[in-house]
Amino acid sequence: MTAHVDEKPTAKTLLREVIEAQPEDASYEEIVREIAFERMVERGLIDVRAGRSIGHDEALRKIRSWRN
Repeated sequence: MTAHVDEKPTAKTLLREVIEAQPEDASYEEIVREIAFERMVERGLIDVRAGRSIGHDEALRKIRSWRN
């Protein structure tokens, strides 16, 4: 079975790639942390593509407003 170029990789495939990229002596916790990091990055990229992000200056303004 061959994947089409525009097909999204399955969760299993993505997990396998993250795990295989880890060193042989990686601990369970390190692997889980890396998987979580990959997922957070993917979610962030999805948000950016969907227009659900703000610029640096706007983020600074919001953070400063929390202090008041």
